[in-house]
Formats: sequence, structure tokens, C-alpha cells
Amino acid sequence: MTVAVAQSSRPRRARGARLRWDPVRQRHVLLGPEGVVVLNATGAAIIERCDGERTVAAIAEELSGRYDRDVAEDVCGFVARLVARRWLEAGDG
Repeated sequence: MTVAVAQSSRPRRARGARLRWDPVRQRHVLLGPEGVVVLNATGAAIIERCDGERTVAAIAEELSGRYDRDVAEDVCGFVARLVARRWLEAGDG
């Protein structure tokens, strides 16, 4: 299933989804009632910023500065995939 997420959307973690550091895997994981998503550093950085206040565009802008390249398309795609899997909710902007 494909979900469109606008740059003005304000994503937040879905109810029950928690971002945690897994000392065994030495990685961040997104925990939920239906499973676990193992995240790389970039994925964790995106999820950390999904607070329902920042827009997708603001998250992308912040991370573009951090990674010194345009990551807007990557952020939007990542958020869309997690919205489709119900790990995130994309509030209207």
C-alpha cells in the first residue's frame, strides 16, 4: 500500500510506538505492540524528530544540514512507509 505524505504533514509516533536504544543490537529500534523495526542512524534521527510539531519539510531541512545534502525525498519516503505500516501518524499541516 502506498501512502502519500505531504511536506506540510506533522508526523508523530503512533500510539504505542516507542523509540528505544537496543544495547544488544547496538542500534535504535522502534517498538510497538505488533513488532520491532530496527533503525539505522538516519532512520532514528528522523523518528526522533517526529513529534507532531515539526513538518516533514522542517525535518528534512534540519537533516539536510546535518548530512550536507538534500534529504527531503528520502525523509518523505521513509515517513510514508512508516505511516503505511502504522508506526507513524501524519497529521495535516
